[in-house]
Amino acid sequence: MATRLVNVVVDTALPAELARFWAELLGWRVSLELDDEVDLRAPPDDGWDLDLVFNLAPTPKTVRNRLHLDLASVSPDHQMSIVDTAMSLGAKRIDIGQGTVPWIVLADPDGNEFCALEHRPEYARTGAVAAVVVAATDPPRLAEFWSTATGWPVVNAGAEVASLRAPDGSGPWLEFVPTEHPHTVQNHIHLDVAPYPDGSIAAEVARLTAAGATPADIGQGDEVPWTVLADPDGNEFCVLTPR
Repeated sequence: MATRLVNVVVDTALPAELARFWAELLGWRVSLELDDEVDLRAPPDDGWDLDLVFNLAPTPKTVRNRLHLDLASVSPDHQMSIVDTAMSLGAKRIDIGQGTVPWIVLADPDGNEFCALEHRPEYARTGAVAAVVVAATDPPRLAEFWSTATGWPVVNAGAEVASLRAPDGSGPWLEFVPTEHPHTVQNHIHLDVAPYPDGSIAAEVARLTAAGATPADIGQGDEVPWTVLADPDGNEFCVLTPR
């Protein structure tokens, strides 16, 4: 039995507006639009086989996100085009202490950090999103856990960057980079996993708990069909119904 990665979820006070920003920036389409949730899907040739979900959030973002997106480019001109497009849609450049680096750090209209990367050969087949990046107190340990949760193998287990990639080598990387700051508040960006159609939430929750996850209460109540857990670093994630 196993689970697979199905969603990257952004909690926001402005789901429709933020979804429009990211749809225009990435060239993706809206696949679901409700009052409290808007989902985006990449084009079939992009390689991203996940939903990018914007959920209505009860509380505003107050701290730097532990998860963010890195956007891929193929040349310096393309990198600057991404930046120019993002800023024309309402993003702004920000300083998070990155110093002099070849990538450009921005914040979307709701303050969520993301990076426009310089061209890197390892991201040649990722599509618009090069990587989903997670700040981790122990990158190799967290990579091992998420390999168990996603079924993606660990490609790089370094202390500075530990990376996972889908077995077919397409789509974004899932990368873990070091931080000295422990998880202290509920994340405003999180991952969702789901069992395959012949699986069950109960079995997968037990499996992931044995791998180091713990139950998490984010006010979801007892009536929701999914289960909320926290990974070994405290990052909340959801185990959804089989699909």
